[in-house]
Amino acid sequence: MAGGQLDPLNALPPTWLAVARAAKGFMPDDEGMALHRAGLGAGRSGLGPFLEIGTYCGKSAVYLGAAAKETGSVFFSVDHHHGSEELQPGWPYHDPEVVDQSTGVMDTLPWARRTLRDAGLEKEVVLVVGESAAVARGWPGPLSLVFIDGGHGQEVAWADYRSWAPKVAVGGVLAIHDVFADPNDGGQPPYHLYRAALRSGEFDESGATGSLRLLRRRVAAGRS
Repeated sequence: MAGGQLDPLNALPPTWLAVARAAKGFMPDDEGMALHRAGLGAGRSGLGPFLEIGTYCGKSAVYLGAAAKETGSVFFSVDHHHGSEELQPGWPYHDPEVVDQSTGVMDTLPWARRTLRDAGLEKEVVLVVGESAAVARGWPGPLSLVFIDGGHGQEVAWADYRSWAPKVAVGGVLAIHDVFADPNDGGQPPYHLYRAALRSGEFDESGATGSLRLLRRRVAAGRS
């Protein structure tokens, strides 16, 4: 069903959408569906594959992976799977269920793999296990969409942005999650990345849903 529309015969969502909604993660469904629509546009653009930074347990990977399946594209999801700073023990968003009991360290890779299996997206989603900046150094070409949803600490967030934003093709989309202008609503690094992208003159805002911001590249990196 295109775009995740409900089946009028039984009023049930497609399997992938039900899996996305049930998966561990921090993305509201309206933002996930906006991301899915952006993925459909990216998949049809001919500008290259698309990619996210921050798989966690695969929730957003399903929204984007379903778009890749529908458009015959490939979607890459990058994560070291040991959890970002704000997901570690002692932080409000820590989930002890994703801790590997044999090591005492977070390991969300098995959860992500299970999510993609349940959604029927193992062929369309390529899980890349590694540090975001290291993966970016070896990345070979332009991307039609880059979704930044990794660690929200200053150092990690800026490393993700500087590593991946230049790889968005002209006409492609840079998506940033958890953009909150008011610090009382959430951490500020994603908001600062969003503002930096606009100030660069290389991106124009093309959409906003909740805390998700979509920006379209208007000129090549470094040519504004």
